[in-house]
Amino acid sequence: MTAITPGGRNQAAYDAIATRWDAAPRPLSDSALELIDHLLVPARPGELILDLGCGTGNPIAELLVSRAYRVSGVDQSAGMLAIARRRLPREDWVQATLETWQPPGQYAGAIAWDSLFHIPREAHAGILRRVRACLSPGARLLFTSGGSANSAFTDDMFDETFFYDAHPPHTTLALVRECGFTIMHHTILNPPTGGRDKGRIAVLAEVPSLR
Repeated sequence: MTAITPGGRNQAAYDAIATRWDAAPRPLSDSALELIDHLLVPARPGELILDLGCGTGNPIAELLVSRAYRVSGVDQSAGMLAIARRRLPREDWVQATLETWQPPGQYAGAIAWDSLFHIPREAHAGILRRVRACLSPGARLLFTSGGSANSAFTDDMFDETFFYDAHPPHTTLALVRECGFTIMHHTILNPPTGGRDKGRIAVLAEVPSLR
């Protein structure tokens, strides 16, 4: 089992499980697909969508490319990115932690699906502000985060230990607004069970258009 290391939490663990993780089925739910549809409304085919915590490109980047968008994926795991590069060699893949990544340009939309809750909550505001700064007016951000009030914790997947942390949902929503977004929609994707499943929310937000 790979130990969690500060500054690159989960990096070695995701490297260790990259092939197994990629092989496991993870179909997007109807509600997730509907949210992605809404994310892409302002973007035109051929424009660049930012995928934060892109993993192996399966399933998010694959879906975006199938709809004729270009993808810039960011992930800290070299093992996951190696698979993404083989799967979608024409797309842009960047190895970086989300805490330290700096956007090199502008994007027509951004998605952070099941990645933000792997990062200490005190870093979430900085990530959201950087995303806000690199999105075009009217562009949208879709992300998931934790669905309940809990302290940071670890859990196992494929015999590796992973770090999780998130603000309570109401704090996350307030933070999104403070970072300059307008919230269009938020929903509980899976409610907390009181046990291992701490719950998960999805938030769709928009950069205000220039008037």
